[in-house]
Amino acid sequence: MAKKAKAADAEAPSGPAATPRMQTKYVKEALPALAEKFGRSNPMSLPRLEKIVVNMGVGIATQEKKHLETAVEAMGLITGQKPIITKSRKAISAFKLREDQPIGCKVTLRGRKMYEFFDRLVSIALPRVRDFRGVNRKAFDGNGSYSLGLSEQLVFPELNPDKFLRVQGMNITFVVRNASDDESRELLRILGVPFQAEVAKKEPKAT
Repeated sequence: MAKKAKAADAEAPSGPAATPRMQTKYVKEALPALAEKFGRSNPMSLPRLEKIVVNMGVGIATQEKKHLETAVEAMGLITGQKPIITKSRKAISAFKLREDQPIGCKVTLRGRKMYEFFDRLVSIALPRVRDFRGVNRKAFDGNGSYSLGLSEQLVFPELNPDKFLRVQGMNITFVVRNASDDESRELLRILGVPFQAEVAKKEPKAT
């Protein structure tokens, strides 16, 4: 009995999990900087990251179901969360697509998993993109949310390149609340999103 009790103690968690590094950065760095820049004293009115949606479209799944299964497995490893299958809304005969046919997968991340994924994306995955020069500064939707695309999933080190042989891209959307596009861009910049350098406008030459 004593041995079993010791084994149980060894397996039990030592305490509450540490707060994700990116969440701490938001509270200690982003919030004060945003409050000062935008002149808002109420922290609840400041821009905040509500969720991250990761989506993979697997069009070839209409011909080979196994490619969708592989994408689902890859997304689960990348995000740490079980994906849901996305289905077609209508039939398109030219693409051999039937209505309600599985053609992709997605994950919606919130809270701890959201911040952990964000950290791995900007700290590890994006720097591994070939010839990376920053992400598009203008890919906002007019309501503060931002989307970026990755052409291949193997920039995430969680995936074994010997197993995931087919190149599969994905779209990542940051849903930001209480923010205009400019305010959202400032929040994401502070949190480490590597935007492309802003190109200075050339002044017309005097005649």
